[in-house]
Amino acid sequence: MSRIFYALALIWALTGAAVAQDFSALARALPEQSRIVDEGNTGVRLDLGLSQGVPYRVFTLRDPYRIVLDFQEVDWSGLNREAFLRTSRISSIQYGAYVPGWSRLVLELGAPLAVETVDLRVDETTGAAHLSLHLKGTDFDSFAASAGAPRQPGWDLPEPAVIPALPQRDGTRALRVMLDPGHGGIDPGAEVADTNEKTLMLTFSRELREALLRTGGFEVVMTRVDDQFVSLERRIALAHRAGADVFISLHADSLSEGLAHGAVVYTLSEEASDIASRKLAERHDRSDLIAGVDLSGSDDQVADVLLDLARQETKPRSTALAQSLVDGMAQQGGPMNRRPLRSASFSVLKAADIPSVLVELGFLSSPRDLKNISDPGWRASMAHGLVLGLENWRQDDLVKRSLVGQ
Repeated sequence: MSRIFYALALIWALTGAAVAQDFSALARALPEQSRIVDEGNTGVRLDLGLSQGVPYRVFTLRDPYRIVLDFQEVDWSGLNREAFLRTSRISSIQYGAYVPGWSRLVLELGAPLAVETVDLRVDETTGAAHLSLHLKGTDFDSFAASAGAPRQPGWDLPEPAVIPALPQRDGTRALRVMLDPGHGGIDPGAEVADTNEKTLMLTFSRELREALLRTGGFEVVMTRVDDQFVSLERRIALAHRAGADVFISLHADSLSEGLAHGAVVYTLSEEASDIASRKLAERHDRSDLIAGVDLSGSDDQVADVLLDLARQETKPRSTALAQSLVDGMAQQGGPMNRRPLRSASFSVLKAADIPSVLVELGFLSSPRDLKNISDPGWRASMAHGLVLGLENWRQDDLVKRSLVGQ
């Protein structure tokens, strides 16, 4: 059923509505015309006002149960979650930028709901549009049978293409670093007051990129350069596409458990080093789910065995990289967490052939860390510490790899 709605909605929006409105401009969500309400026994109704008509599609996903609506393209900035969501039958909502040119709205369901009707009407005079979506209760088996994202090759993963290495003046190759600003677009990450993790990490990544480039010994690529959602799988694929030598994911999460504060560097491990690290890794993976990523059919046991073999070489290099980054940040005064080296099963660190680490600059749940991360001067010192750590790691890594080759 969901794929039927997808096809009709997209075809209708691309043809009939195009007569009334040019879809090339960014549409705006209209808060006064937008709401999600409980209609009792008849189900749940979503009304979404838009400043203009746009192509869209609707589909369902399971584990957890979700309704996903994609639009080309919507500015959600005026929408308020509390005013928009007026029923407890929808557990949570997320909306924001998704892949370039597309925006996404995700409804996480408390129980299975099926799409009964969906309709987008465009006013021929003003060009404004109104989307009406009606959901009705269904059983688990029926929901599962119709769930699944429409398959579109290239929707999220980039085409493989390795960028040729640029030699330095002394003939050695610059170290290519992939910086990964955590979260983005529909996924804000940790939120405290008027700030959020995705914005802070994009800012810091840009600052770190400039610090690395100024040394002359690094090339820098970023998984995102603006407020776009990037799936965990895509982040790894982008690192491979760029031919990255090192992958550094940058975060500043929030933990309600305990009194987490200070910088931490994580490496990949199937068994988490502690409970807090395990919960943090689960939250990172859940961000992809809530953003409407379809993970069904992604497991491949044979591939996993081969990847595990490749990681036997990469793992000690990642561990050494993590230690060097911890030392570099500590030299700049930190502050560091009492256990600055930890590990967990972070999906974003699972590139088998690229030394990968996840850096938590601090925790937004800590007032001290939030103050530090919001301070440009403090961020500059931490960026310098990471640059020092990378420089020291590269020198040590070159020596170790030359000894292995003898």
